[in-house]
Amino acid sequence: MSGKRKRVVLTIKDKLDIIKKLEDGDSSKQLAVIYGIGETTVRDIRKNKEKIITYASSSDSTSLLAKRKSMKPSMYEELDRAMLEWFNQQRAKGNPISGPICAKRAEFFFYALGMDGDFNPSAGWLTRFKQRHSISEVNIRNERLNGDETAVEYFCNKFRDFIERENLQPEQIYNADETGLFWKCLPSRTSVIKGKCTVPGHKSIEERITIMCCANATGLHKLKLCVVGKAKKPRSFKSTDTLNLPVSYFSQKGAWMDLSIFRQWFNKIFVPQVREYLRSKGLQEKAVLLLDNSPTHPNENVLRSDDGQIFAKYLPPNVASLIQPSDQGVIAMMKRNYRAGLLQNNLEEGNDLKSFWKKLTLLDALYEIAMAWNLVKPVTISRAWKKILPMIEEKEGLDFDEEDISVATVATILRHTKGLENVTIENIEKWLEVDSTEPGYEILTDSEIIRRAQGQTDESSENEEEEIELIPEKHINHAAALQWTENLLDYLEQQGDMILPDRLVIRKLRATIRNKQKMTNSSQ
Repeated sequence: MSGKRKRVVLTIKDKLDIIKKLEDGDSSKQLAVIYGIGETTVRDIRKNKEKIITYASSSDSTSLLAKRKSMKPSMYEELDRAMLEWFNQQRAKGNPISGPICAKRAEFFFYALGMDGDFNPSAGWLTRFKQRHSISEVNIRNERLNGDETAVEYFCNKFRDFIERENLQPEQIYNADETGLFWKCLPSRTSVIKGKCTVPGHKSIEERITIMCCANATGLHKLKLCVVGKAKKPRSFKSTDTLNLPVSYFSQKGAWMDLSIFRQWFNKIFVPQVREYLRSKGLQEKAVLLLDNSPTHPNENVLRSDDGQIFAKYLPPNVASLIQPSDQGVIAMMKRNYRAGLLQNNLEEGNDLKSFWKKLTLLDALYEIAMAWNLVKPVTISRAWKKILPMIEEKEGLDFDEEDISVATVATILRHTKGLENVTIENIEKWLEVDSTEPGYEILTDSEIIRRAQGQTDESSENEEEEIELIPEKHINHAAALQWTENLLDYLEQQGDMILPDRLVIRKLRATIRNKQKMTNSSQ
């Protein structure tokens, strides 16, 4: 008769490791044996996965998670949720936070939530709040607002010491950052309304997605853009497999980045692609991802590869806005490329702006923004790191002459765009910068924090975007598709400037359609 199994109490870090192994395909039975626990415990961990990850993501301390064995709830759970949401937003913005400020805010939320009883936000309450969420330090000074170059210099020196100690090359140092993009926003003769298209004669509709750029410090490895839209399957995607898109597409009801999406992106996209790139360069498969303190970025406890060799490191809140590489012209250049590309497409198609706007779909925008990202040169990205890694310029020997998408360039295109010939330089500048301050995460007001803490959610449909993109469905049969390829081949061959590989691609496509047609006919 076997003895009774010794009771094992897992730490939060153990539970995170089990979640990662479950996602990698390990069975509950295997993990139960490895950790000396019951299969029921493993299934409970799977069930509470998001709760555990959210808790770990709000933690400031890896060592505390390695010791902590429970997620002990607060007596006032709604207040606790509201305070954590508020605290994470303030930290992301680099706003000053102190014990007294936290106490005052906690008292406000207590009464705003309509909670009963007496509440005293004492030093003891603050200590317990910090312990529950493994927050090592509350006090954040208002250095960001003063542009504290001393803090920048201190961080940069520490970071350079870190990469020297870890023996990391610029190829192994990455940065990722999110931004909002009003993808259907076009210039107007009068003004640009933030987040809206102002085409004369057409109803304004807000269209926003979140985009995350990620590249290494040399700019030679740019990952596919990560895009978050509202709908899981926008109507414009039709039969398009999202895996075949030129971007990594995720959905969230508000088109915001969130903790879950970021973690999926890190584990399933960032880590594998970085490994592949470093392997191709003959470098050790080791890398660091530099991030700001966005509330949607999981803690470094969560963002770590299985072997611990690919991991995240955070910019201090008081310096992130001053030196984060993606904010030093990289995202701005991508957006300018995107908007100039939209205008150029409209010009080439010979449409008036209204009809071009009506036909523009999210799928079109994703291809255009992917092209815009491809057009961002390595030199632009490398130059953005010069505050943190000034040695890159010398080491890589990069030529820093670059052709920019200027306001004058856009004005030249607009002079040939029907309906926008007289757009002013001021309105062009506003249009190019319309979403320059848009974060990739949702900024909640006090009222929204309260509703979320009470479990009230936005009732907007995940298919909202599908309702907006009213594109008539078309069924194209094999015969029509075959005729189009025949016509296209005839046209291009008549032009006399078509190279052989292009002809072969279209001929292969024609052969594929013929085979599909034969299979359909034989089955009838």
